[in-house]
Amino acid sequence: MKVERLKRILFVCHGNICRSPMAEFVMKHLVHECGREAEYDIASAATSTEELGNDVYPPARRVLAAHGVACSGHSARQLRRSDYERYDMLIGMDEWNIRNMLRICGGDPEDKIHKLLDIAGRGGDVADPWYTGDFDATWRDVLEGCTALLNINTL
Repeated sequence: MKVERLKRILFVCHGNICRSPMAEFVMKHLVHECGREAEYDIASAATSTEELGNDVYPPARRVLAAHGVACSGHSARQLRRSDYERYDMLIGMDEWNIRNMLRICGGDPEDKIHKLLDIAGRGGDVADPWYTGDFDATWRDVLEGCTALLNINTL
């Protein structure tokens, strides 16, 4: 089996307990399903410090579990400037995340920072369940974005 260069992807949201860990674990699940785990390094982070050290938020865990996606071992962490060098893509969930990511990373000279639903081709923000309570809508957005991301990395 020929393995291309490792693809390093960091998903980012405000607190790293709902949307970005959902994207992290959905992407890991999709990559596992197609037997390509060795090709990827996938993680998630927050733009804020509010939830540092916390696990995936319980309603997000329940939605992931309902779809057969495991999410154990998560501990919320904050995005660091050094993450820009480490990862090939830094993927935010909404416009506010993108602004904060650009500030933390000191810009985006290598065009690594993107919104997840832009990758899916429809734009917009991933539904924020912290405010809406609609974790199913977030699941659909995350699944659509991660599936598109996997497809662009499968050439």
